[in-house]
Amino acid sequence: MTKKKKIFKKKGNVVKDLTKNIFKILNEDSTKFYNYKQIAGKLKVSDTDGKTQILKKLAELTALKKIKEVDRGKYQINKDRKYSVGTLDITSNGNGYFITDDYEDDIFIPNINLGKGLHQDTVKAYVYTKRNGKKLEADVVEILERAKTEFVGVLQMSKNFGFVVPDSSKMYADIFVSQNNINGAQDGDKVQATITDWPENSKNPFGKITTVLGKPGDHNTEMHSILLEYDLPYEFEPEVEKEAGNLSIEITKAEIAKRRDMRKDLTFTIDPKDAKDFDDALSFTKLENGNFEIGIHIADVSHYLQPKTILDDEAYKRATSVYLVDRVVPMLPEMLSNGVCSLRPNEEKLTFSAVFEINQKAQIINEWFGRTVTYSDQRFAYEEAQSIIENCTLSDEIKPYTMPVDISIIDREYVVTPEIVEATLKLDELAKILRKKRMKEGAISFDRVEVKFNLDENANPVGVYFKESQDANKLIEEFMLLANRKVAEFIGFSKGKATNKTFIYRVHDEPDDEKLASLQNIISKFGYKINTESKETTSDSLNKLLSDVHGKAESNMIETLTIRTMSKAVYTTQNIGHYGLAFNYYSHFTSPIRRYPDVMTHRLLQHYLDGGESPKADPYEEKCKHSSKREELASKAERDSIKYMQVKYMQDHKDEVFDGVITGVTEWGIYVEISSNKCEGMVRIRDIKSDYYIFDEKQYAIVGQSTKHIYQLGNEVKIRVKNTDLERKHLDFNLIEE
Repeated sequence: MTKKKKIFKKKGNVVKDLTKNIFKILNEDSTKFYNYKQIAGKLKVSDTDGKTQILKKLAELTALKKIKEVDRGKYQINKDRKYSVGTLDITSNGNGYFITDDYEDDIFIPNINLGKGLHQDTVKAYVYTKRNGKKLEADVVEILERAKTEFVGVLQMSKNFGFVVPDSSKMYADIFVSQNNINGAQDGDKVQATITDWPENSKNPFGKITTVLGKPGDHNTEMHSILLEYDLPYEFEPEVEKEAGNLSIEITKAEIAKRRDMRKDLTFTIDPKDAKDFDDALSFTKLENGNFEIGIHIADVSHYLQPKTILDDEAYKRATSVYLVDRVVPMLPEMLSNGVCSLRPNEEKLTFSAVFEINQKAQIINEWFGRTVTYSDQRFAYEEAQSIIENCTLSDEIKPYTMPVDISIIDREYVVTPEIVEATLKLDELAKILRKKRMKEGAISFDRVEVKFNLDENANPVGVYFKESQDANKLIEEFMLLANRKVAEFIGFSKGKATNKTFIYRVHDEPDDEKLASLQNIISKFGYKINTESKETTSDSLNKLLSDVHGKAESNMIETLTIRTMSKAVYTTQNIGHYGLAFNYYSHFTSPIRRYPDVMTHRLLQHYLDGGESPKADPYEEKCKHSSKREELASKAERDSIKYMQVKYMQDHKDEVFDGVITGVTEWGIYVEISSNKCEGMVRIRDIKSDYYIFDEKQYAIVGQSTKHIYQLGNEVKIRVKNTDLERKHLDFNLIEE
């Protein structure tokens, strides 16, 4: 291993939101014109690379006639432009918004002007100023690309035709299905329908039923519906399973000879107690100089998953495993995910490793990256590792630890060796130093409470519990973060500057100023505040806010609102750093069993270790966009499954009274989250009988017109469960008025 001293420049070199910011400057006064230096000055871009990006963007916008060059090198907004290309965001009331880089704000589209455009479609729209006002509206004139054509819903039959009523509130039109396209479905069935045509003179699209899922309310029907709604498959095609079954799983002497042999290093895994796919393991060795060699060993999926195979195509298509409440829909067939790739105890495995020499202060002295072969000596659940951390101490003579039967995942007491006890305690100690340093450098600490369900043998929820991250979870988190960061640095940064090598980065932009201002406005009503003067004060005060609200009634609401101020983390080849983690370079390397970007990271890392030249970035950027999109869909499906289980759980608690907190206020009602189980439902304004209430947007409240009584965001209230709607995944509450 070689010692490397690294100096980092602040942030990446990609100018964010360049198109929108150029339009913002040119729109301030449409009679003025600016050269690239003036625009760079307004954007506070001083480096050569940033100015080059501005020049290229100005040339691109001029070619598209979105701006015009009025004199050499001087640019002005093109007042003649009326048409723009963008995407649609449909609201639950059937209207929409047009989102385009050409305008800073989203543009309202009334339902009558949607032109048969659907949610997330790419469209061409005519933008105009609303009569008697300054607000812009848009009219869809052409649909360039449908985001989706398959929808899940319930079939409602007439004599010889039917309509599929979509589950999604974003889909405002029922789908007409003729008798010939019913495909054996019965009235009331939950189905998947594909839009085949939308005639000019019809208010409804025409379609055909492709899949009959079952009856609404049936557990498996609803889970499959959630997956299909987001275009997520729930089983593998036979040819994929066949190719997985034909893989050679023997670890040959020839293969071991190509790798660093670390089978004799003390190695163990720490995972959730119900996990079956073990992506990562840690090894721990004390060195003679007093330092430690710590290996972060990751399943070498890329050894088995070869490019341009059926198996690889399927993994890329899925891009991620999906974690619903009662099941995992894996990215890879079980033979790989739970078998040959999983780092199971007492088995030799092929791994891809990041190995570090670390001193007592958790400083990295040396690093090494490459393919290895490892042997896991022990498997722990997080609860077991936590038990060691809480009940053992580092001392000159470390004793064996007897794992209590109520903690043990093998349902009996067993003895943990002194070597593993010491490794666990030392890793925990180092992880805490790494975490403290990361927080000091500006990382944001989102230690959110997770809602979990106790399920019976039929996957019905019989209880709700909360899961918080403990030291054992944070131990694993810190070493995975370390590996992800160091791999990205190794490829992306050399000799004091960025290498510009094509690589897969996980980036997270800085928070939006307007969203931060909105957050400040809300939290001030609870006596909290944030300081947004600089990047450092923003992260410090956000951490203080999250710490201050922890355990309070309003904690979940404020944590959710704080997360919404953040940009979404995405995959890209264009590195801008990771704001939330306070890392200049960050990638995903540690979970290739469940994330395709990690597979790409492994392949590129090995390519560079072998001395390969940087490949073209465009194909990888396309794969990054696909992976980010699939991740977003999987996340929505996971949230829907939680919401479904919450509604199902509350079916047995109708007419019961609960304490709750107001988490949202709208013109049609207030949202209340039950404190004991985090289930959220709506109290409709029309159901509050004591007064006539009006929505006050500035106060985030509804106000009684006679009594002036206020129900405000964050207020603690009592509610009674009025109605549970499994199909819509919706809860209705009645407010119990004091």
